[in-house]
Amino acid sequence: MSFNRRSFLLLIPAAIGALLTGNASAQSVEQFYKGKQIRLTVGSAPAGAYDVYSRRMAPYFTKYIPGNPHFVVENRPGGGGLLSSNFLFNTAPKDGSFIAMVERGAAMDPLINGAQSQAKFDPLKFNWIGSPTQEIGIGLMKLPSPIKSAEDLRSKELIVSATTNASTAAIYPKIMNGLFGTKFKIVQGYKGSVEALAAVEKGEVDGYLNGASSGVMRAQISPWIEANKAKVFLIFGFKKDPAYPDAFMVADMAKTDEEKQMLTLMFAQQIMAYPFVAPPDMPMDRFAALRDAFDKTVADPDFLADAAKMKLSVDPVSGKEIRRLIADMYDTPKPIVDRYAKLSAAD
Repeated sequence: MSFNRRSFLLLIPAAIGALLTGNASAQSVEQFYKGKQIRLTVGSAPAGAYDVYSRRMAPYFTKYIPGNPHFVVENRPGGGGLLSSNFLFNTAPKDGSFIAMVERGAAMDPLINGAQSQAKFDPLKFNWIGSPTQEIGIGLMKLPSPIKSAEDLRSKELIVSATTNASTAAIYPKIMNGLFGTKFKIVQGYKGSVEALAAVEKGEVDGYLNGASSGVMRAQISPWIEANKAKVFLIFGFKKDPAYPDAFMVADMAKTDEEKQMLTLMFAQQIMAYPFVAPPDMPMDRFAALRDAFDKTVADPDFLADAAKMKLSVDPVSGKEIRRLIADMYDTPKPIVDRYAKLSAAD
């Protein structure tokens, strides 16, 4: 067999690539991360709960990931979390050097909005790491008010503030109006939850509904409640909030199987409240290390003490639970999803 010099030269790049790939795959997790940085992108603006959780947890991730990589936290807000989610799925490095905390509603967007969705990702292909806590949504109402019971919401108008049409502050009252015949009127255009809440205090609106109740929000409304200027009158979720024992459970309004399925879809994102997630197709040993670091962080006494000082709740949800929750959401019968989408998009 004769020697073909041209064919031999063409094989050299492939052989070098295979050698480099082999060396990379032979690296231990500690060898890969030692001396490296991990970029942690937050899919919302600075100073909000997503940002606060990310920055408080990053030093503990460093402590528990083999090789102790340093974290660099950056914000990439936009599109209700779709901007950061799209970047994570399509553009971010997939070697374990990039993770994100995405907005909880982003995973639901492709399901609800279908072909109109701006999502360029499959949430079931993400590598979900975990959420430091779960959320319970609340409805705040200024006092005095003619609304004395949940039944009054069917006959008396209550004006509520919201940021955008896609926010839970707008979606929750729209779903309730469609399902239960309540008479919420939504005023949109507030820049953020702080401004939307302030509108209640100023008397511009009668109330504010939200799918979350972070420590920041509770601190803002606590003085109003203590002064009997406002009250938490609704709970969005399937369990009571001990801080507001007299608030009415919206879940109790559901009487039919369809109504219960609609509320299950509505509250699902609250369980995965502040999700850390890694890109698809990354080395599984590095992903396992990230999940392990998360699990150890949310049990770390120093982190728990830090969280308590900042009034951050810690009620962790594992990455496996988030993945299962998303799979269940996408298994929801199509008629339920279609009705949810129609109601949540209503004017």
